[in-house]
Amino acid sequence: MKMNLFILAAAFIAAIAPGCKTQKSAPAGPTKIVIGDNSSVSLDWPGVYTGTVPCADCEGIITTITLNNDQTYMISTVYKGKSYKVCENSGKFSWDEAGNTIKLLGLSDAPNRYLVGENKLIQLDMEGNRITGPLAENYILSKSVHSGSDAGIFGKKWKLIELHGKPVENTAGSGKEYFILLDQKENRISGYAGCNSFFGSCELKEGNRITFSKIGSTKMACPNMATEQELFKVLETVDNYTTDGKSLQLNKARMAPMARFELIGE
Repeated sequence: MKMNLFILAAAFIAAIAPGCKTQKSAPAGPTKIVIGDNSSVSLDWPGVYTGTVPCADCEGIITTITLNNDQTYMISTVYKGKSYKVCENSGKFSWDEAGNTIKLLGLSDAPNRYLVGENKLIQLDMEGNRITGPLAENYILSKSVHSGSDAGIFGKKWKLIELHGKPVENTAGSGKEYFILLDQKENRISGYAGCNSFFGSCELKEGNRITFSKIGSTKMACPNMATEQELFKVLETVDNYTTDGKSLQLNKARMAPMARFELIGE
């Protein structure tokens, strides 16, 4: 009798076993963090950004910001028409939670927040809001664009518009413009300096570095040659450039632009 009961119990357990499955937890894997489409991950933001933003008591603030991959920055400003002293600050920057705006840490007495866009930085107000009104477009800094070894600056005619932050006007009555023309094939620079035509050697190096040497010119004498002489000094001094494709700046180290040009022809 006991044997029969044992057999019946075993049969009953066997009958119900297929319907009772033990739930096992899947092995824990690494947590996947989904990052949205934002400036910090989707844009090529490291680089040099330049522009002249509005100023309450000067002609404009020439601003250059360098953003590095390690989230450090360098900012230089010059108050055009008021003082030509270069003010520099550097440090770390941080992204906001959305990953679209940066804050320049350690900079509290000047604008320190910028919206990061495609090849541009948009200066925000002290509260981090977009600046509106008729001058809104003037608060944009453009990224220097490089396209291969020539960086897009060769084979183009660049009109001189500023020396040491001071506007340069055409030579009175001449109808000619101060300009430079860079020849990549011959590694040469040529141009017009207000009185004389000039020429020289040009060497482009990696990291947007550039040097000019052996500057020579015609020997005409004119009533006022101060701008011409200053331009020649600048060309012999500069060691790097920045460009956004429409404008060209020649600089010395991290100083403010020593000479500024705008594209007028190719």
